[in-house]
Amino acid sequence: MTTPRILSYGALGLPLAFAALPIYVHIPHFYAETTGLSLALLGTILLGARLLDAFVDPWLGWLADRLPRRAMLAVALLPFALGFVALLNPPSSGVEAWLLASLALTYLGFSAATVAYQAWGADIGQMPEQRTRLTAAREGFGLVGVVLAAALPSFLASELAEGIARLAWLLPPLLLAAAATTFLRVGAGTPAAVAGAPLWPSLRRVFADSAFRRLLAVFVANGIAAALPATLFLFFVADVLQAPAASGGLLALYFVAGASSLPIWVRLSASFGRTSAWLAAMLLAMLAFAGASLLGPGDLYPFALICLASGLALGADLALPAAIAADLGERQGQAGACFGVWNFVAKLNLALAAGLALPLLGQLGYVPGGTGGLPALTFTYALLPLAFKAIAAALLWRWRASLEIRT
Repeated sequence: MTTPRILSYGALGLPLAFAALPIYVHIPHFYAETTGLSLALLGTILLGARLLDAFVDPWLGWLADRLPRRAMLAVALLPFALGFVALLNPPSSGVEAWLLASLALTYLGFSAATVAYQAWGADIGQMPEQRTRLTAAREGFGLVGVVLAAALPSFLASELAEGIARLAWLLPPLLLAAAATTFLRVGAGTPAAVAGAPLWPSLRRVFADSAFRRLLAVFVANGIAAALPATLFLFFVADVLQAPAASGGLLALYFVAGASSLPIWVRLSASFGRTSAWLAAMLLAMLAFAGASLLGPGDLYPFALICLASGLALGADLALPAAIAADLGERQGQAGACFGVWNFVAKLNLALAAGLALPLLGQLGYVPGGTGGLPALTFTYALLPLAFKAIAAALLWRWRASLEIRT
């Protein structure tokens, strides 16, 4: 497979991830700051929307095995773009209903597009090494999109909230340009098999694969470890470090490190195996979380080093588990169904992080912009993810032999 074709496939990952950062990182802080919604109510709305979105994913994956991948992807991009623009431009009244409706529209389009896009990549790659490169290209372009989404708000407006609102209008042209590149230069690929089973038998077949169940267990623990700090990053920088103006640069550093590390993790996985490389990344992330728990006001430079280290580990989290999932999906002959379940679990992690962490912090006395409850914020941002990351590493070590696919 040629490098230009791999890069053309990966290009669409840029606008998808460009939107994902505001959706999953900025929205809690943005709505709390601009609309005055309480953390408890905001967490409840996010939990409800994300749970609804998560439970739709397995059905979308099943559908992706029955429709042309590219057609499903193309149709999904329109509601995704419309919902995203609405989400970041809330009205002055009826905010709760607006947030729920715009989240639902954005999530539906984003989920359908992502499942079809991931399954398309599994169709194109015929060998594990090719799927690792395709996944790395998709996530590499995605990290470029995330860096743009992190850095641009401060250039678009002096106030972060206004910059985020303006960011929404950049998505449609980015999406159009990237989709044109991917659709015109990448062929349809060949699915491993034509899946004909109804939804529930198809899902039972996914979960009948013991290797996929084990991969999901590792992915759940590892995903919660990533979702908690992603949800609380802006709160931590603003109230623990007391440096809200630095949040964009720190996010950019984190994601640039992740993008830069992708070729390294691809090479390490080829030399030592994907599970060994992923384990090394988990250990690096654990060190970063431990360091973050020791920080306080003004500790920008130490936190920048932590962002660098955790960003390097991020590259492995993005490239390696999804590549293993692609191999298992192709082995089953239903990559769409596997990625539907995969995305369901990923979004469930994010839903639990927002829906449980935000109300919990509110109960423990934390108020954004205040001085109360900061130890609880530090524990939830750093030490709780450290515990989940340790669980993930222990499970991956135990099951490493069954998850190392070299066919």
